[in-house]
Amino acid sequence: MPKMIVSIDGVVVKEVQITKERTTLGRRPYNDVVIDNLAVSGEHAVITMAGSEVTIEDLNSTNGTYINGKAVKRHTLQNNDTVEVGKYKIRYAADTGEDFEKTTIFKASRSAPPTVAPPLASLGIGSAAAAPRTAPDAEATRHAMVGAAGSAVIRVLNGASTGREVPLVKVVTTLGKPGMAVASITRRPHGYVLAHVEGQLLPTLNGTAVGADPVTLKSGDVVSLAGTQMQFVQP
Repeated sequence: MPKMIVSIDGVVVKEVQITKERTTLGRRPYNDVVIDNLAVSGEHAVITMAGSEVTIEDLNSTNGTYINGKAVKRHTLQNNDTVEVGKYKIRYAADTGEDFEKTTIFKASRSAPPTVAPPLASLGIGSAAAAPRTAPDAEATRHAMVGAAGSAVIRVLNGASTGREVPLVKVVTTLGKPGMAVASITRRPHGYVLAHVEGQLLPTLNGTAVGADPVTLKSGDVVSLAGTQMQFVQP
């Protein structure tokens, strides 16, 4: 299934599968692909799909739509074409096997059984297994999993989800609340970086606000986003 992979400054922030005949792109929250940036018009462009043909059309945006560096009004997309809107680059993938994590939403459940941890999916944090730190067998399993994958984890520090952990096994994991605050953690060859993606609320790292410029994470760092505190833990 075709998809659009959105990135800024080389950091992938989201991917959107094209499943409808008409997919809108713009700054307003009702668009299918929302890019919260002043350089992007409220209704910037529309992507239409007719059979196997996918076309993008600029909707008289203020700053225009560019394909592979060239301004276009209407363009039939080919695999790996790069759409440029403002500072964002959106790669069209007709058929890709790249491994990116979909947006992760932290949602504190209202209640949880005292001895059994709720499925992680109920927290909106993907599908990997996790358990409270107080369960010794689960903790041992988590360490084995992290060691095998060679990946870090994000541990929730407050709210009803306290103690839940998410292994950062994907290239990019996005977390937050769309329309309010979204940040990304990207795995790079020499470590992990944190960056703000969208929304008026900036994430903080050890109490300092983080913008779109990626900041390197160190084990033990505390990230705060939309009221949720998380600790970055790297083996």
